[in-house]
Amino acid sequence: MCPYPWYQVMRFSKDKKQQRYQMAMYAFKHGVKPTARVYDTSPKTVRKWIKRFNQGGYEALSDMSRRPNRSPGALSREESAHLVKLKAKYKRIGADQIKILEKLSRSARTIRKTWRNAGVSSRQRRKKHITKQNLRAVKKQFRLFERCCEDTKHLYDIPEYWIQMKRLRLPKIQYTFREISTGIQFLGFADELSLIHATLFTEYINEHLKKFGLILPNGYRQTDNGAEYCGAWSAKKPSAYTLAIEKADLIHTTIPPGAHRWQSDVETVHNLIEFEFYEIEQFKDRYDFIQKAYTYLLFFNLERPNSYKENKSPWQLAKEKNPGITQEALMLPPIDLDALLNKKFAFSTQRGYDVPSTP
Repeated sequence: MCPYPWYQVMRFSKDKKQQRYQMAMYAFKHGVKPTARVYDTSPKTVRKWIKRFNQGGYEALSDMSRRPNRSPGALSREESAHLVKLKAKYKRIGADQIKILEKLSRSARTIRKTWRNAGVSSRQRRKKHITKQNLRAVKKQFRLFERCCEDTKHLYDIPEYWIQMKRLRLPKIQYTFREISTGIQFLGFADELSLIHATLFTEYINEHLKKFGLILPNGYRQTDNGAEYCGAWSAKKPSAYTLAIEKADLIHTTIPPGAHRWQSDVETVHNLIEFEFYEIEQFKDRYDFIQKAYTYLLFFNLERPNSYKENKSPWQLAKEKNPGITQEALMLPPIDLDALLNKKFAFSTQRGYDVPSTP
């Protein structure tokens, strides 16, 4: 007589086929009901394994798949093909973002599984040897626009964008502003990296923030040590950019030399905008480029959830920190800094030494 019920023997057995084989052999010799009493199970269970053994031998005693013959929630071929086409369209954008952009009902996990089965899944990110310090809780405590950072991004090293840039004379440099606690970003574009462009961009941002009462006295504006922010390396006086920051009652700080991770907030959006915008968009001319950049900016600031910030959009986080803020404060259009510079200094009528080097 078996000291344990049959279901418990099966639960902990490492070789279920062998146990079932022994049951079948005992049943051939002593009968079905005596075997059921010995193994503490029902005659129906004994008959099932005898039948399986007679039909397929020892190998038929394995567990059979319990997968249903028809799954009502399974993807159709047309839906699977559509998901594969979306991956080709959006390239490196992940399943979570494509689900939002296309308003898909399927979960991100299902989308990724479909890509994997079709052999079009995204490449795995290389594991970092240095673990970044997680400052999420610290950044959350900052007041809105208390700490912001600015940086520039070279656009001529993006293969998908380079051909359009050369053919349509699109901008080569992106000037980026990002608020640290919520992730709000503003954009400017130019054909070159220069102090005058950086200064015009920060004045453009400061005027907008001042209009909505979002300038905090003694707030911090962080940049790297590039010449576009600090001027010449041998400069004895503050640069025009620093003076523009101080004019708005802010403090200009720079990161320590080589400490690139101090700019991680703005570098993160540089990575995102590369595969969410530059790699997938097609442009007609420079005006069309600015308009599409504005559309992306509205999506990023008002709609796009940030998985690092509780899956909330910058607008939702800003509303929590400042209930009186309006959406217009986050809707500053990207600025063509070259056009602004030409308008401000009338480059078309100035030549040679008449062209100013600083605002």
